[in-house]
Amino acid sequence: MMMPRTPQTTLLVSLLAAGIAFSAPNIIFILADDMGYGDPAYAGGKIPTPHLDRMAKEGMDFTDAHTSSAVCTPTRYGILTGRYNWRSPMKKGVLNGFSDPLIPESRMTVAKLLGNAGYRSSVIGKWHLGLAWEKLDKPKAGKGPGWDIDYSKPARRGPLALGFTEDFLFPASLDMPPYVYLRNDKPIGIPTVTKAFKQPNRPGPATEDFEAADVLTDLARESREFIARQTAEKPFFLYLPLTSPHTPLVPSEKWQGKSGMGDYADFMMETDWVVGEVLAELDARGIAENTLVIFTSDNGCSPMADIPDLAKMGHLVNGPLRGHKADIFEGGHRVPFLVRWPEKVKAGSKCPVTVCTTDFFATAADVAGMEFPETAAEDSFSMLPLLDGKEGFGRKSTIHHSINGSFAIREGKWKLILCPGSGGWSDPKPGKAEKGLYPVQLYDLEADLAETNNLAENDPERVKALADLLSKSIRDGRSTPGAKQENDGWPGTTPAAALELLPQLKP
Repeated sequence: MMMPRTPQTTLLVSLLAAGIAFSAPNIIFILADDMGYGDPAYAGGKIPTPHLDRMAKEGMDFTDAHTSSAVCTPTRYGILTGRYNWRSPMKKGVLNGFSDPLIPESRMTVAKLLGNAGYRSSVIGKWHLGLAWEKLDKPKAGKGPGWDIDYSKPARRGPLALGFTEDFLFPASLDMPPYVYLRNDKPIGIPTVTKAFKQPNRPGPATEDFEAADVLTDLARESREFIARQTAEKPFFLYLPLTSPHTPLVPSEKWQGKSGMGDYADFMMETDWVVGEVLAELDARGIAENTLVIFTSDNGCSPMADIPDLAKMGHLVNGPLRGHKADIFEGGHRVPFLVRWPEKVKAGSKCPVTVCTTDFFATAADVAGMEFPETAAEDSFSMLPLLDGKEGFGRKSTIHHSINGSFAIREGKWKLILCPGSGGWSDPKPGKAEKGLYPVQLYDLEADLAETNNLAENDPERVKALADLLSKSIRDGRSTPGAKQENDGWPGTTPAAALELLPQLKP
């Protein structure tokens, strides 16, 4: 059974059936790594970001956008599959550069979907979703993990197996080995030396010429070259997951000292420059009008960014939000989210509607005129009505997830957190720091965006209603309309971690 057609999809399918050509838009999804809600200048930040400011001026600024997780690997899973990350086998934490693939080849991805619509596609940047490396019979000698891998052979179950036409990728976060690029799932060189980069120091195999400070320059070049190779006969999809401003904070020589605010701010400026390079290539090719460009981040800013020092300079990385990367608080998962599509999106517009990065899948399907089976994109709602300035967006609630697997659910202005603390890295931290706190948290985000006044103890009926809504979404295996689906890795379809508190929530 296919998902129901929207009016936009119905029109496009009818045109195709009638043999009438239409110009499908190109799609570019740019994903920053650890950029905070308050980092860009257009959002009030003190760091110059002229290219993001341009996107905000020429497109739509979503002010209530969220990642599906407060950390990177799970969010990337949700973007490419349209499914909440906690439905996958990964219930907490992130992968590393040597982890097995998280997305099975049998699952529909946005790349497969767009490939069926005739799109050419590429991943350029940080993958961090696991690779099936070939192993050596005898490991080589070297410091750190990864010397047992045969880098002369392609990795299996990478982007090409998930529907992408080509790729140029770094395996995981920029502070995780192996320090080597892959092109079309094959390492472009054989690591022969050990390298490690600051914040934190994780030694491992590297090619002699790999330097973390060169990566953004490389990704900008590869992105422009990919766009330049495309022809008018086929639309393209570029997924550009950047490695910055995540640690190591290594701005290239050209950008060192540019901000006057330290390495993080310099790295932010260079990240913004990559966005500008993509926009410049679209302008040079004369295809900006019919190209949908989305920019967002995979979670909130990390405490590695020296948040207190930046705050002293007037720069609030996560704006007015509580918490940061890894947390269930808003600072962990509310992120910058810009959409520019000159043919359709009103310049300088703002959208206050709550959206999630899982919504990219259904949105891409809608703009490309494609349907997908109800076994795919179980938590994805098309944002196309919002881009058109119309009603019809289907998301009624949004589920959040922290690094340790804690849940929250948002409906309208209300947010219920199913743990007593941050669920992550800020205080009160899971464990000892949470002792004596009420077991759940309820916040009115319209009146209390900073999540300072826990209303849970005084409003048990609302707590119970929101907990039941979360329970239903978990048990149904989906939050979109359709037949029930199975979650991965739990007995039946119920994660005990989320539901064990429910008996305490009765009025």
